[in-house]
Amino acid sequence: MTTTKTPGGPAPRGAGAGGRLRPGIGRGLLLLMSAATGLAVAGNYFAHPLLDRIAGDLGMGPATAALVVTAAQAGYGAGLLLLVPLGDIVERRRLAVALYAATALFLAVSALAPNGPVLVAGTVLTALTSVAAQVVVGYAAGAAAPQERGRVIGTLMTGLLIGVLLARTASGALSELAGWPTVYWVNAVLMALVAVALRLLMPRALPEQRLSYPALLASTLALFASEPLLRWRAAIGAVTMAAFSLMWTALTLLLAGPSYGWSEASIGLVGLLGVAGAATATVAGRLADRGRVQAVSGAGVALLLVAWAPLLAGGGALAPLLLGVLLVDSAQQAVLNSSQNVIYALRPEVRNRLNSAYMTCYFAGGAVGSALTAAVWTGGGWTGVSALGAALSAAGLVLWLLERRAARPR
Repeated sequence: MTTTKTPGGPAPRGAGAGGRLRPGIGRGLLLLMSAATGLAVAGNYFAHPLLDRIAGDLGMGPATAALVVTAAQAGYGAGLLLLVPLGDIVERRRLAVALYAATALFLAVSALAPNGPVLVAGTVLTALTSVAAQVVVGYAAGAAAPQERGRVIGTLMTGLLIGVLLARTASGALSELAGWPTVYWVNAVLMALVAVALRLLMPRALPEQRLSYPALLASTLALFASEPLLRWRAAIGAVTMAAFSLMWTALTLLLAGPSYGWSEASIGLVGLLGVAGAATATVAGRLADRGRVQAVSGAGVALLLVAWAPLLAGGGALAPLLLGVLLVDSAQQAVLNSSQNVIYALRPEVRNRLNSAYMTCYFAGGAVGSALTAAVWTGGGWTGVSALGAALSAAGLVLWLLERRAARPR
């Protein structure tokens, strides 16, 4: 486990002789980290319900406006691959604080953007540094006692998903209140405050390894060759996140279309339902701490497949649609939390690189799911979306069964 040391001044609660922390994270710090992860990733989703308004204000065409969403996905993917592994070779508190401060700066750039290209550039940079959330997750996984690691990761991932889901709701409300730049200004201030809070409250976490940056990146990619479980879990994460992203992207088209005719603000409120599903992460984490991580994974991929039945029926009826959304969110959290518990247990000394490798595949799957939405929606509408979502979910279930089969002693 990574050695943690306190900054100057008295040792924090739980510290032993010499300022070393006993394994474990206090409730206050855990809640701060959970909020920090949610706020960091929220900035990547603010533009989703605001594209028409932003395009009108900045004189952007539809193609340029769509680049804002693509830019966020590309920037986050690049950050996962290029920045998250640094947590294995640099002091993690310093890395997290620097990334949060940079995110605040780049959000301000987006708020001040006079045209589309500047907004796209600000979005890319914001997404790139918002992987601070994953640095915090890696820090917490290393600092947590083994018997509480599942609960800790579950709490942080609950915060992350709540940030993703509520970003759309908050951006719609703030935009109607004071214009779309207000959304970015508010998040910029919050990011700056988080950077200060983490600097004051997070103990230092010194790395155990010394590597050059090129060697660090090479060793991250090499993990796919040396860790079969990482390969399985990355594949499962990619296809399940593709299904999750497909559902949320197409859901906006369905609710705004003739079947429902909802406003942007009303569509954003659906994100509140997902918050209930986010609570699954904590439950899944506690079960993982009790040795039930594989059962959680299996239940998660099975539930994700089942969820597409009420979603299909929800093309013309609200109640089954909302039930399906809740099931998808709950299932996705179970799969993500259990997979992270599996990969974090592989090699603690390369935990950030394992997380980088896994999450890069995870969000790449999400980007593919979003990209497929327009074509599937045009060709098959909500029925086509439901069929593809079910196929992706079934692929996740098959991959999990194959992983279990490969893991059996021969």
